Amino acid sequence: MDYLKALLLGIVEGLTEFIPVSSTGHLLLIDHFLGIGDDDFGKTFAVLIQLGAILAILSVYFGKLWKVATTLGSSAQSRRFVIGVLIAFLPAALFGAMLHGFIKGVLFNPVVVCCTLIAGGLILLVVDDLSLETKHDDAMAFPLPMYLKIGLIQCLAMVPGVSRSGSSIVGAMLLGASKRAAAEFSFFLAMPTMAGAFAFDLLKNYKQLSVDNIVLIAIGFVAAFFAGLVVVKKLLDIVSNYGFKPFAYWRIIVGSIGLALVIAVG
Repeated sequence: MDYLKALLLGIVEGLTEFIPVSSTGHLLLIDHFLGIGDDDFGKTFAVLIQLGAILAILSVYFGKLWKVATTLGSSAQSRRFVIGVLIAFLPAALFGAMLHGFIKGVLFNPVVVCCTLIAGGLILLVVDDLSLETKHDDAMAFPLPMYLKIGLIQCLAMVPGVSRSGSSIVGAMLLGASKRAAAEFSFFLAMPTMAGAFAFDLLKNYKQLSVDNIVLIAIGFVAAFFAGLVVVKKLLDIVSNYGFKPFAYWRIIVGSIGLALVIAVG
């Protein structure tokens, strides 16, 4: 991997992490067709640069999160929200730790990614057209059982190409959240989920990090931060105005092209 590839992968990570198209899937396809898909560092790099995208959320939602943090002792609503996010995070933490080797060793391949991109796009099209009853407009005030159910649904995203944000958004909508609230909660849930994946992967692979690798990660990190910043600021308005169809079509197009290329050139 060179600096230009690291920059490209960082931009792709930031642009795709918070929209329901699967950042991991996109990174794996780019890795594969650039000839570095089978490299262990390439897979670790894709996880480690997510920290840049996490900081993008923190910068945009700092005011809200700071208010929650400073009112934990006095506000039942703040405590309830924090508990809800932790409840939603726990299934991914548990199953991710248990299945880490299988996921990286078996599921991280372009055929799986392309198929799940296409399938997920079709599901998004269907869900976007459903006349779902909206019961919850505030992402910070879902019922506690709903947080757990969203967390369980998010575990589907351990299959590359499914999309962490996509699974949590669809799950929240099916459980009664508005499109905007579902997308916003996917931001909040991303922070512990991605931070956990970052810490777990770093702990397992820190020995392979050299000075050159750290520079590459730094480039990807900065690119992911600025690209993620743009998406986090714009996504809720896009979802409110256009729904999820643009992302569904993108998934289907990318998955179909990727599958054709895999069949044609391997």
